[in-house]
Amino acid sequence: MTAHATAAPPAPAFWRDPGQWADRAAAVGLVVLVVIFQIANPTFLSAGNIRSMLVASAILVVLSIGQAFVVATGGIDLSVASTMTFAAVLFGFGFSRGWGVLACCLLALVGGGLVGLACGVLVGRGRITDFVVTLGALSAASGAALVIADGKPVTVIDAGLLALSAGGIGPIGWSVVIAAVLAVGAHVLLFRTRLGTHVLAVGGNPEAATATGISVARIKTVVYTLSGVLAGIAAILLVSRVGAAEPASNTSFLLNSVAAVVLGGVSLAGGRGTITGPVLGALLLTALANGLTLLGVSPFYQPLAVGIVVVAAAFLTRWRR
Repeated sequence: MTAHATAAPPAPAFWRDPGQWADRAAAVGLVVLVVIFQIANPTFLSAGNIRSMLVASAILVVLSIGQAFVVATGGIDLSVASTMTFAAVLFGFGFSRGWGVLACCLLALVGGGLVGLACGVLVGRGRITDFVVTLGALSAASGAALVIADGKPVTVIDAGLLALSAGGIGPIGWSVVIAAVLAVGAHVLLFRTRLGTHVLAVGGNPEAATATGISVARIKTVVYTLSGVLAGIAAILLVSRVGAAEPASNTSFLLNSVAAVVLGGVSLAGGRGTITGPVLGALLLTALANGLTLLGVSPFYQPLAVGIVVVAAAFLTRWRR
């Protein structure tokens, strides 16, 4: 008697599988935007504009990396933009008192890290909903920034900081190099270390993670602290780019960091993470804003465009395998 093996059904073609499109939404969207904007305006891919886009995207890339770690645990950090503003004001506070740039950078990193640590402890140890904690931190960090700066921006003029935003290797600015190094380091941390495995385990199933001996509270504290430190680094890049420490919070960075993570394929339910995706998502959003500006589209329409792109990406995640 001859046994007949049952062949497995063929996998659906890439273009017929919405889950495949969801995994590659940021990459595909970025390529499509580049083609469209280059056809509409040939200066889009000029060396100067490419450099401008990369430098502009560096801040969002750094914030998105921190947001990706938090979202991978099933949480969300609504305070990243305000934490960045708070850290930038701390930088300006030290600079206005004659501190060296390195000391000001350290102050910004410590300030951002402390905000993240407080959020992590309240979410992890206090078991308070992440939405409530980070929403409160958003308001508290914004208010503290206004109080410390007395509502006034501090001009920061330093040759080293200027080189950070204006210098670089060809079209690649130093801020872009920093963002790229952080992205590579974050990828290694998430996929090549025990901490990264625990982050994904906590996001996938907190109860099962606890049963295997993983401290869910510790992991949540670590990821929020990491997000805060990265917000401090983003603050330094922001100050170097605009030449001032401004106390006014820019909520677009918050919305875009979440958007980049969604576009990049990180599951909002937790348990699924990537670093490459959010980086591409940040580049896509930067290219979108830059291209619309080159075409003379009113900036009032840019948030609308971002919202449409994010909802489309979220819609595709329904079919992600």
